[in-house]
Amino acid sequence: MQVAHENSPDGEATLQLLLFVDERPSSRKHIHHIRNYLESLKQDYPFELMIVKVGEQPYLAEHFKIVATPALLKIHPQPRQTLAGTNLVGQLKNCWSRWQRCLEDYKAELTQQMISSAKEDISSENGSSAKPSMASSVEVIQLTDEIFRLNQENATLRENIHFKDQILSMLAHDIRNPLTAASIALDTLELGQNNPNQSPRPELTPRLKARLLEQARIQLRTIDRMITEILQAAKGSNADFYVKPRKLALGPLCQDILNQMQESFQLKSQIVETDIPQDLPLVHADSELVRQVIVNLLDNANKYTPKGGKIQVSMLHRTTQKVQVSVYDTGPGIPEENRDRIFENHFRLKRDQGKDGYGIGLSLCQRIIRAHYGRIWVDSSPKGGGCFHFTLPIYR
Repeated sequence: MQVAHENSPDGEATLQLLLFVDERPSSRKHIHHIRNYLESLKQDYPFELMIVKVGEQPYLAEHFKIVATPALLKIHPQPRQTLAGTNLVGQLKNCWSRWQRCLEDYKAELTQQMISSAKEDISSENGSSAKPSMASSVEVIQLTDEIFRLNQENATLRENIHFKDQILSMLAHDIRNPLTAASIALDTLELGQNNPNQSPRPELTPRLKARLLEQARIQLRTIDRMITEILQAAKGSNADFYVKPRKLALGPLCQDILNQMQESFQLKSQIVETDIPQDLPLVHADSELVRQVIVNLLDNANKYTPKGGKIQVSMLHRTTQKVQVSVYDTGPGIPEENRDRIFENHFRLKRDQGKDGYGIGLSLCQRIIRAHYGRIWVDSSPKGGGCFHFTLPIYR
């Protein structure tokens, strides 16, 4: 941190100035001119000057609301005043006498306080208490900024821990179902085996045994898929973007997006229907990332649904753990053999080579939903067309 100080020769009340500068070559000439002029004033009018490089101390520029450089700020005595632009010297010439009068008024007021206050010996503490140090002021600003940042980080970490706790509970619930089904199938197979030490039991038919084994395999594959998705979500959330989960009402968010896209639907005379329950629970999600997903799915539906076609958005409380969002359209749909590959990065259907959409967008949607430990998939609508679904965890 490079900050230059030019202090007054004594401890009496003086003007305190901050000069905000940047590293642009075009600014150096102006800064040199300003410093030379201030140096010429210093002989007759003591003041304290701190030169602040905005690139190294952006928090100071933000605190004092500096929007252009170079800028000269009078911070003491009050009221503050900011001069900015390339003609700082000209502005300073106009303000300097007024600033000196302001300083004289401050000294007179300070003297009056010293006379009227018998309990406090202001004269002996004039250098520290009557005139605050710019260095200490800057330190207070830095500490305030750091406390604010730490409080923000603490709130974010608490929210993320709460999010992870909910996800663990949800995953335990989801994995328990296929695990129980597989366990029942295997227990049934075991019960069907005759044990010499026990009374004979009805033997299972070969067909039933095959069905039970297949059921166990299906459930174990389901568990394997879920674990794979969990690992992909953990990897994706760390590598691609930072998820900031909060309480989120999906209904109002979706309605806001539909209002913004209304003109696009009207241009193609498309009918948009919604089925969003009023009592839909809040979800635990990053609103901006979820907005990207819904916008992408609706944009694709708009592009691929013909004029006069229909688009439907529905939401339902699927389980005690998740909310499901579905976007239906009456477009050409996605061929069954491509429904897994459609979420691959840059994958395009042959029919769509000359069109926008169904490219990187769906891949991003999948990464976003996985980062929320949800699932996204596509199937065919009963009335034809495509139907995209995704799930998000409920906020508890």
